[in-house]
This record gives sequence, structure tokens and C-alpha cells, in this order.
Amino acid sequence: MQTRRPIVEVMWRIQEALQAAVCAVSPFADDKMRVDFKQWNDPVTEADGAVNKALWEILVRDGEGWLSEESVDDLTRLKKSRVWVVDPIDGTREFVEGIPEWCVSIGLVENGEVIAGGICNPATNETFIGGVGYGLIYNGQAACVSRRKTLRGAAVLASRSEVNRGEWDCFRNGPLAIRPMGSVAYKLALVAAGVADATWTLTPKHEWNVAGGVALVKAAGGFADELDSSFVAFNRRHCLLPNLLASGPFLAKQIGAYIRRQGYGAGGGASPEDRRST
Repeated sequence: MQTRRPIVEVMWRIQEALQAAVCAVSPFADDKMRVDFKQWNDPVTEADGAVNKALWEILVRDGEGWLSEESVDDLTRLKKSRVWVVDPIDGTREFVEGIPEWCVSIGLVENGEVIAGGICNPATNETFIGGVGYGLIYNGQAACVSRRKTLRGAAVLASRSEVNRGEWDCFRNGPLAIRPMGSVAYKLALVAAGVADATWTLTPKHEWNVAGGVALVKAAGGFADELDSSFVAFNRRHCLLPNLLASGPFLAKQIGAYIRRQGYGAGGGASPEDRRST
């Protein structure tokens, strides 16, 4: 566990990087933005590269590693104890379509565990910054995860892509209030701040999609691990996670059991070639 002073110093660095990211992305928020496509038809914009550069310049210090969706993976990160894991724009499809459900996501990993994170949604003017052992700051105010203890009526954020493919149909008539949404990082941030009670993924996610959000949930006193309660480790050679569940501390076991009753669990997600979602 980190002492408060180093965590606070890291959180200030994350805040500075998020502010730089907002400045970097603002010139591209219009319908004239160039959009290209990567494999699996994932969009990528000029803004992704601009934000990636801004984050790199502020975050990385001597001895620290880097893992980003928009950078060639340098496996020397595996030899680093501290690694920044970032997604310059998580929810690029929403960003391109003008849906305010995208964000900039930053996570700091130390010896495989997230210790701090920050997420900013410029479209909604929301900023979430947290440190494990310190707490979560949401738009300048202390916040924490939901303390709900019952499933009925729990607000759950679902992947819009998974919902559109029918993968959430088995949950529709259950006790939960399900809301489709874009960026997985943004969903995790909202759970961390107690705006929603839970979220989970049914398809694999890369570390950069979730590191910042997992850090925030844990900083806010919540649960964020794989569906079978396996610990989520970061900075691995193959950085694809099979699935993820995040919630307040009192709902985690109930939700995990409920999801497994619907036929999902460890390794239950499809390959990224078959399923792509946010």
C-alpha cells in the first residue's frame, strides 16, 4: 500500500494530464474530423493521437513504463515496476457520433496492481481522480461507490454494443434497472462515484480500456475484479482481460452469482475477433 503523499503527488500529475488532454481534443470536436478504421472496424481519429501525445509528455517519468491503445507496445514495460496504462479516447465511436459517453482514461499500475487513476469526460464536464488508500474526487468533491445491498432496482450500466447484439437479453426481465452506455471506462467511473450501482462486461477488454476505471472503483471502496472474483492483474504480456465486474462492496457477490446463473463466468467472453464492444 502506498503512503498518502506519493499517491497525492501522482493524482496531481493525473489531473494535469487530463487538463492537457481536454485542450488537445477540443480542436477535433466537430463534424470535419478525419476518421480512419483499424482492424475489426474500430474507428480512430486525429484526436486519439493528439491526446496520446499530450498524456505521454506529462505522465511518464524516468523508470516508468507506458501502455496505450494508440502507441506501439514496447514490451520493456514488463520490466518496469510502475506503468501508465492509458486510453486516449475510450469510446471513440461515441466521440465520432457526438454521443457524450466517451472519455480520456489514465491508470497507474505498480507491480501489477492499479494504485491511481483518472477519467475525464469533456462532453459532460466530469472529472474523476482517485488513489487507492486515498479516495475518489468527483468534480472536486469526495465521492464513493454505492452502498446498496439489494439487487432489485439496482442501476446497472451495460455495453450498448453488447445490448444491441442481444447479449443482455437474459438480464432484461430480472430485478435490475439496465441502462445501455458507450465507453467502458466512463461506466466504471460512474460506478466509482456512486452514480450507478454496477457494471460488467461480457466480452474481453484490453487493459487500457479498464485500468483507470478499476483504479477509481477501488479508490472509492468498491469491487472490481473478474466475474468469478479472480484478481485483475495489469501490465501483462497479453493485455486482454476476459471479463470484468465492478460494483459497490455489498452487491458484488450477489451480482456475480446472478450473472453466473445466466451462463456467464470466468472465460465466458468471446474472442475479440467475434465480439467488439464498448
